[in-house]
Amino acid sequence: MDQWSIASSLNRRALLRRAGTAAAGLVALPLSACEAQNSLFSADGAGANPLAIPELNQGIVEQGERVFRLSISAGQKEFVPGVVSPTIGINAPYLGPTLEMRRGERVRLHVDNGLDDGATVHWHGFELPAAADGGPHQLIRPGARWSPSFEVRQRASLYWYHSHLHRGTGPQVYAGLAAPIYVRDDEEDALDLPSEYGVDDIPLIVQDRVLDNSGKLLYPQNMHAQMMGVRGDRLYVNGTQNAVFDARTGLLRLRILNGSNARFYDFSLSGGQTMQIIASDGGLLERPRAVRSLRLAPGERAQILVDLSEGRPLSLVATSPDNSMGMMGGDGGGMMGRRRDDTEMDEPFRVLDIRPSDSSPQRKLPSQLAPLPALDPSLAVRTRRFVLDMGMMGGGMSINGASMDMNVISERVPVGQWEIWEIANASMMAHPFHIHNAQFRVIDRNGRTPPPLETGYKDTVIVDPREQVRLLLRFEEHTDPDLPYMYHCHILEHEDAGMMGQFVVVDS
Repeated sequence: MDQWSIASSLNRRALLRRAGTAAAGLVALPLSACEAQNSLFSADGAGANPLAIPELNQGIVEQGERVFRLSISAGQKEFVPGVVSPTIGINAPYLGPTLEMRRGERVRLHVDNGLDDGATVHWHGFELPAAADGGPHQLIRPGARWSPSFEVRQRASLYWYHSHLHRGTGPQVYAGLAAPIYVRDDEEDALDLPSEYGVDDIPLIVQDRVLDNSGKLLYPQNMHAQMMGVRGDRLYVNGTQNAVFDARTGLLRLRILNGSNARFYDFSLSGGQTMQIIASDGGLLERPRAVRSLRLAPGERAQILVDLSEGRPLSLVATSPDNSMGMMGGDGGGMMGRRRDDTEMDEPFRVLDIRPSDSSPQRKLPSQLAPLPALDPSLAVRTRRFVLDMGMMGGGMSINGASMDMNVISERVPVGQWEIWEIANASMMAHPFHIHNAQFRVIDRNGRTPPPLETGYKDTVIVDPREQVRLLLRFEEHTDPDLPYMYHCHILEHEDAGMMGQFVVVDS
């Protein structure tokens, strides 16, 4: 059967055995096959394909709820023309629609699983009951429907939904089980920011993928992929390679999601042009921040404004920074040296070419965006510490010395109380740390003030090797003494290998 077949009870090697003929070569894929013709960093064919814009799904209001109907199914996609690969999609062959909802309304999502094996759908960045979170405990069995309902508490921003299958998140997201969510609210609407979906307000799901010599999608299973996470050799934005967008306005809003399994990106604009950061994971910053580069790890999001008033074409470009401190060097079998051909590239590569239709009047930006409460760590009544670590040769992914166990609750967190969470990285590799059911504030990094992107609300934060990051957070409602939320590394292969823990929110 030529399709992805994901089962929660199987390990990743077995998952790939059952995935069918297109995935059969993944188990023993040699490292050299991943690196052949490293077109991720090639300018060939730049700007050749119109950027695909995900369909906008605003749901239907029924009995006071905004209702979305989503169907997970096996699909097919030509990652190169004429070569079909098996994929997973939501209401589509690959990826899924952008869901749009408003803060304060109640939503219900009917999710049908049309796969041959289990799946989950996690609403990344949302504050919601544990039973609606879509983590590994909310398994949707084949042929079954899951219908969570919750109030949208989030500030306006870009969020996303994706698989969170226990030990199978990496393969399912890689196959396409991921898509954006727009939350809008009155506060943002009043600012007159670019907000016409697909015209001047564009979601960009940035993902890298590995293709075999015939052009079929591969999910690598070698030691390098297990340790470093799966990193592809081709770049896709909304499923489009060599993407171009024809802009019709003088100010363009790009909502960037790093939807890759493991690769970090440093984004910038060609020619060194500045861009204005206006929002992080959890919504608007206090004011626009002019920057020349922006780093996003897997799971992180940012919103930028790009000035096109001069009418000149430009490109969103990126480099892929090394986040490994020399791990997995040489031919992939050792732990010394640096793999420059895979984990780091100094020369920018194109993410998206932007072609303005003509010059347009410059649009004035608001000097203030959204007021943020003062960051006051003295509010915290306790501090919790989480140490991220990874053993040698693909084993020992852990938090506080323990690997993920579905039957173990590691933390019991009282509702409504401010806490400081210290995230320390004992490994030689940077990790993006994600906390479910929370939008937190970054206090400091090794005692230093956080950069502009981290001054607002976040749900995923990079923790560099030998670094400690302090977060201020509280869980305001939704107690459940038995059903947990997750905290984990958002390098999906690390999450699947055990760098994840569980917590419950309980009455004070």
